[in-house]
Amino acid sequence: MTDATAAEALQSIRTSEDVRAACLEFRGTAQRLREEIGRVLVGQEQTVTSVLVALFANGHVLLEGVPGLGKTLLVRTLGQALGLRFSRVQFTPDLMPADIIGTQIVLEDQRTRQREFSFRPGPLFTQILLADEINRASPKSQSALLEAMQERSITVGGTTHKLEQPFLVLATQNPIEQEGTYPLPEAQLDRFLIKVIVPSAEQDALNEIVARTTGVLQTTNAVKPVLSAAHIAWAQALARA
Repeated sequence: MTDATAAEALQSIRTSEDVRAACLEFRGTAQRLREEIGRVLVGQEQTVTSVLVALFANGHVLLEGVPGLGKTLLVRTLGQALGLRFSRVQFTPDLMPADIIGTQIVLEDQRTRQREFSFRPGPLFTQILLADEINRASPKSQSALLEAMQERSITVGGTTHKLEQPFLVLATQNPIEQEGTYPLPEAQLDRFLIKVIVPSAEQDALNEIVARTTGVLQTTNAVKPVLSAAHIAWAQALARA
């Protein structure tokens, strides 16, 4: 399905029966996506549901929890299941905005010896961005995400670059009382649609994780793409309608 056929499919929904059929397809697709994520991620069903709600509502998600709960694994698996371009930024105290957005470099023409600026895109130019441990970076670095999350664009050197759609930021953060964390500014928090407190795994889930990681169970962790960008655009438009 292309963007054009997705738009045509949405315009063809005219009667209540069309709406019901589209919602059934939407529900089935979401269930297949949830099952595909479950091939890798054990437990955390409510967290997965919240992330999918934000995806289809075209919003960003803030995941909070102590290290080791599978937050990063969830985001990476979601990117594989959606078949979208995925990148990860590890937020650290010395991270600079240019490390996220990109930077302008000077190139020299070997023939004319003329110099000009050329923009080299950073990891923010993607479709699913994992902002890992976002509250370990300073507010200055966190602010590099503001325009991208709100406008779905990035302005560098007076030139505005549109980001490829869909664009989803999934940020993880450690509890604020942990050492080496910075509180997120209100402007940054406002960009997130949902904040999810990721709980610790239950005993049954822990047993399953141990069985998988120690080789007791032979499992295949390959994740197959379930949705394309056009399908996601159709689902977002349907949810909004």
